[in-house]
Formats: sequence, C-alpha cells, structure tokens
Amino acid sequence: MKPFWRSFWSASLAIFLIGGTLTALLLVGIGGAISGLTETTPFVVKDNAVLHMKLDTKISEVSYAEFDQTSFSLDQGFGLREIKIGLAAAKLDDKIKGVFLNITNLSAGMATTEEIRDAIIDFKSSGKFVYAYSEFYSQKAYYLCTAADKVYLFPAGMLEFKGLGAELMFLKGAIDKMGVDVQIIRGSNNKFKSAVEPLMYDSMSVANREQTMTYINALWNQMLIGVNEKTGVSANRLNEIADSMYVRSSETALDHKLVDELIYEDELLTVLKEESGTKKGKDLNLVSFKKYASKKAKKYDRKNKDSNIAVVYAVGGIESGKGNAATIGSETIAGAIREAREDDAIKAVVLRVNSPGGSALASDVIWREVVLTQNAKPIIVSMGDVAASGGYYIACAADKIYAQPNTITGSIGVFGVIPNIGPALKKNFGITFDRVQTNHHSVLSLNKALTDEEKRLIQLGVDDIYNDFTQKVADGREGLEQADVDSIGQGRVWSGTDALRIGLVDELGGIDAAVAYAAQQVNIGAEEIKLGVYPEQKENKLLELMESLGDEEASAETSLRIKLETFIQSVDKIISTQGIQARMPFDIVVE
Repeated sequence: MKPFWRSFWSASLAIFLIGGTLTALLLVGIGGAISGLTETTPFVVKDNAVLHMKLDTKISEVSYAEFDQTSFSLDQGFGLREIKIGLAAAKLDDKIKGVFLNITNLSAGMATTEEIRDAIIDFKSSGKFVYAYSEFYSQKAYYLCTAADKVYLFPAGMLEFKGLGAELMFLKGAIDKMGVDVQIIRGSNNKFKSAVEPLMYDSMSVANREQTMTYINALWNQMLIGVNEKTGVSANRLNEIADSMYVRSSETALDHKLVDELIYEDELLTVLKEESGTKKGKDLNLVSFKKYASKKAKKYDRKNKDSNIAVVYAVGGIESGKGNAATIGSETIAGAIREAREDDAIKAVVLRVNSPGGSALASDVIWREVVLTQNAKPIIVSMGDVAASGGYYIACAADKIYAQPNTITGSIGVFGVIPNIGPALKKNFGITFDRVQTNHHSVLSLNKALTDEEKRLIQLGVDDIYNDFTQKVADGREGLEQADVDSIGQGRVWSGTDALRIGLVDELGGIDAAVAYAAQQVNIGAEEIKLGVYPEQKENKLLELMESLGDEEASAETSLRIKLETFIQSVDKIISTQGIQARMPFDIVVE
C-alpha cells in the first residue's frame, strides 16, 4: 500500500503545483492585458458636446469592479459619487451643452434615484438642457427622467405607470416538505420584525402588511410629487391613470401628458444638434457620461493629505471581519471611522450608511467607534437607499441624521434563526445523531430541537439585545425616551418622510446636505471643503478598464441578472445567518 499512497500524494502535489502555477500565470496575463488596454489616449472633450447618460449598469455608492475567480463572473457598479461629480463638473464645463438621458431600466434604490434626480435638476440650473428619450421607460426610470426638460418616447414605445406593489416569497411550505424545523426567536414584542416570516408563515402577518403598505405608499407619493412637478397632472389624476391602466401605448402616454412628444431617435439627434449648436453637416458630439464622470472623479483622491472632512462609506450587509465592496466588515469600517477621528486634519466626519443591517455584534463594534468620534468631533450620518436595523444601529449615535424622503430606515428589532435539520436527514437519508455532554446545554446542535429551557434562555438573550438597541437609540436621539423608541421600534420599517415625523432622522436631504452641515459645524466654507473618502480604495485596473470603455461596453449587469442575483442573495441571507441579527425584514426593489 505504501508505494500506491506515495505515488498518489506525489501526483496530487504535482497537479496542485501545476494548477496553481497556471492560475497565477493566467491572472498575471489578464492583469497585463488590462494594463495594456487601460493605457489609452487622453480623454478629451471637444466643443458643443452632449453627455450621453445611459446608467445601464448597477448603481453603487462608489464605482467598483471585481472579478469572481470562482464563478468567473464580473461584478461592477457605477458610483453615485462619480455620477454627482460628473454632473457638477459638466454644469461648469463650457464645452458641455447638455445631457441626453437614455434610460430604460434603472438598477438603483429609490433614495439613490432621488439623489441622481436632484443632481440633474441642479445641472439644469446652469441653463443647459436635459432631454430624456427611451423606447421603454420602467416606472423608476421614468421618475428619474421627469427631472429632464423634455421627456421623449419612441412612437411605438411604452411607458410603465401602474403604481407600486410588493410581493414576498414564503418558504414555509417547502421547509415543511423537507422536514426541516426552523426554530425562530425574535424580540418578544417585535411583531414587525418580519425577516423571519417567510420561514414561519405562508402569507404576510397583519403587522407586516400594515408596515409594507405604509412605506410603499410613502415611496409612491414621493414619485407622484416629482411627476406632478414635471407634467402638472395632479396626484389624484395620476392615481386614476395608474388604477385604470390608462397608459397602454405611446399614444396614451402622450394623451395623458406623461411625455412631451413621440419622436424617432434620428429626429431626437436632430434636436440635440440644434440645441448643442452643432454646425450643419457635422456629426453630433455625443460623449459617454460614464467615461466623462469617471475621468472627472479621478482628480478627487480617495483620501488625500489636504482632506478636512471625511466621508466614510458603510455599504452592504453588516458582518464581522474585513468585508468587501458589497459588505460592511466591522473591522474595516470601525477602523476607517477611527482613522478619521484620530487624524487632526479631519475636522468632521460624514458616515454614509446604505445597509439593511446584519450581525448585531458587528453593528455594536461600529456603533462604539461612532460614539467615540461623536465625543471628539462632529459626525453626521447620511442615509442612502436603506439604513435599517443594524444600519440604523450604527447611525443612531451621530450628531445629526439626514435621509431622503424615500430612504427606508428604522426596523429597530432583533431575531435569531436556528434550523433543526436532524428530522430531515433521518427521513430522507437515514442519518441519525447521538451525543454526550458534560452539562445540560453543552450541545446546541443544528441536528436536534431546542428544549423549552434553551428557547427561554435564547429568548432572554434576544430581548437583552433589543433592550440594549432601544436604549442606545434613546441615548443618541434627543427627545426620545426608551419607551418612545420601543413604540416606534418592534422591528417596524419606516420611510424617510415618516422617520422625520417620529424623530428617527433630523433632516431630509442627500449626502451633499450632510457634508454642507458638517462643514458649517466646524466653520469650513463651501469653497474650502476637501473630502477624503474612507476606507481607502486600492488601485483597481479592472475598474479602470470598465471606465475606459464607457457606454460602449457589453454591460455585465443586465436587468434580469441583477434580479436573479438579488433573489438568490435574499434567500442566502435568510438561511445562512449566524448569531443574533439586526437585519431588515426584506429587500426592497422598486422597478
């Protein structure tokens, strides 16, 4: 036997070394190819240019591109930060005459959409034009495009306008068929903490239906305000149009004043030539907005020595450890806040939170750094699309909290999920387990049911965390006692508008408003603001490549793919949670 195993291990080692070497060479080759591709001629904008704004990839807080070596797939996002910088630069750029919005679907949250919309409106204040055109507008894309001077539609095109709805998936029936017993423990009065309801019921609870209707009405009302400002059609009439599905074609969209004109793309290009001052016989100077914005953002170092206000980006689910572009790692974000606090050149900190929450323990680690910073210098929170549960936990100790009207926040509550898969393994595979233990509760296994005593003890732990959570919110929010927090907590989700009314946030506004307020607190004038972005992002050649391609790249994030990934990630969050969670009840996607 020895010769066989000696040969086996020798061959295995050789295969491993050869495979590792080939993989390394492949990655080096890819890196070299990317470096070569990114060494392009300088990006130059000529006179009478029109920015072509497509936004056909996922919109993130900051641009990123990552290659998953396991699935060989590309994950990329075009940053809200870069979009705002690009529009602000174009506003002052004499060579830019206007913006051509060409958007069908928009992979962005509602608060992010609101920030982009506000930035477009600010761009228009320069007197330059913004025209929107599409063959098909989703509701969210249409809402964004109502910021334009003119909204054009392809004559045989379509515009979606039917109101908002929410459909939740419930796994209880499938779990029962598999024979899995999911043991759920949430705060004793956390009736709105519905993240675990898909594992408990086959339909929405009364409390969950109430909170869901409340916040989707708030989101819809905010959309109606924007559409009314553009079209002059009243909210009541817009609701009638949606209820009756009056908009079923391009002609009906025009009849009901949702668009300004039906034109073909060649006709639109003629309009753009005229508006931009393009000479007769010359081609329209159409410039990729993505490429323009990315280049303009390059002059803003991620973190430079002259920075006086830090912007710390906390984006994604909250977990212990370092995290990544889509995950808030407590070690990384707490370290970034600490670094900004200890830097004497940084006079104030803006914490940008876009998170549905996650680990209660990891949230507490970050919260502690916020408290320490609040005692040392001003720290202001700017909420993005979502700052709920653990996302609110890390925000509540700030000096001031800003949110958009359509930000989703609150969800002050906690839960734990402990599956018992023992019965399913026995029924389906004949696998059984036995155990010995020195003490009554030495083995808390996923293969056996919790005893009544163990459930009681875990419930006490969950309630202790909820009590701590509500107390910390009360300590951080002036005018709110712990009982007040509990009355608006219990896991309930709120829109930014309602959160302002009940005292969970202080002002409605985007990240620019938060930065301006932070600067005022430390007597920094608007022209003196120098932002430093934390955590510092390393040089990313892959991102440079994708940015250099601009609008011409084959988008790696199609609408269908994003929907599928969101679905898979949502299920994975539910079934893979560890420890007590301060997480939002569900993911919110508005089309």
